Amino acid sequence: MRDGELEFLEMDRAQKIRQVVNQYGEEKFYISFSGGRDSTVLSEFIDIALPGNNIPRVFANTGIEYAAVVKFVKALAEKDDRYILLKPETPIKQTLERVGYPFKSKEHSKKLYLYQKYGYESKAVQHYLEDSGSKFHCPKILQYQFTPEFDLKISHFCCDEMKKKPMVRYAKETGRKITITGILSAEGGQRGNRSEQACLIFEKGVLKYFHPFKPCSDEFIDYLIDKYSIQLCELYYPPYNFVRTGCKGCPFTLKLQEQLDTMREHLPNEAAQCERIWQPIYSEYRRLGYRLKDEGQMKLNGF
Repeated sequence: MRDGELEFLEMDRAQKIRQVVNQYGEEKFYISFSGGRDSTVLSEFIDIALPGNNIPRVFANTGIEYAAVVKFVKALAEKDDRYILLKPETPIKQTLERVGYPFKSKEHSKKLYLYQKYGYESKAVQHYLEDSGSKFHCPKILQYQFTPEFDLKISHFCCDEMKKKPMVRYAKETGRKITITGILSAEGGQRGNRSEQACLIFEKGVLKYFHPFKPCSDEFIDYLIDKYSIQLCELYYPPYNFVRTGCKGCPFTLKLQEQLDTMREHLPNEAAQCERIWQPIYSEYRRLGYRLKDEGQMKLNGF
């Protein structure tokens, strides 16, 4: 985009933020703050659009956030009481053992959860296992999981337990039931969807989510960072050069091996923590040669 187009988009997004927040009342909103690039820019930009606002920035410290991200958020909270840190009810390892581990993707984990609970009676499972040629069917390499012999508990509930539940509890306790997020147009399964409608998400006629950056791209975020000299968490700078942060070592990560390699080089203690937390999934990935190097390669690399 040209500079003029980016400037117009900035004015448009600032106006949209003012319009929505003023329409529903500032006291109804909170920002879902991850400590990552997009939510940091969102927080700064909302202050630009709404000077003097008191909208809380709520961070869920799941126990699998990067230490540098937690440090970054705590430093912000020391200077600004709008930053609030929440914790889940139980530690990550206990939660995974109770609800199940994530595997491959949310879609795959959900279907495997349904199979482990209902068996082949689930039509969703039957359709997922059909070789229809669709990219949404189960890969052959993973179909063995839909058998009684595969007894590793799998589900898609990890994010809900560790992030969503603390946020829902916060919203209920404070009455701030509209979540503002930094989701962009290329996220959330809506790649390329820049519809203005996608900014506002209603449930049963009630506004639940406001995504002011939904019509925007990474280019716009970079433009705001440069224009306003927005400081990000140290992981986004050398020697780390992260593109995204999020939950470290998450099995859903497509470039998981690359992420773990970077962590072993620069954050060895956190890499070891990931190995402990996600051990059952990592072992299966390595056995299959799926997303992670197999055991032989790991030993050759001295791991």
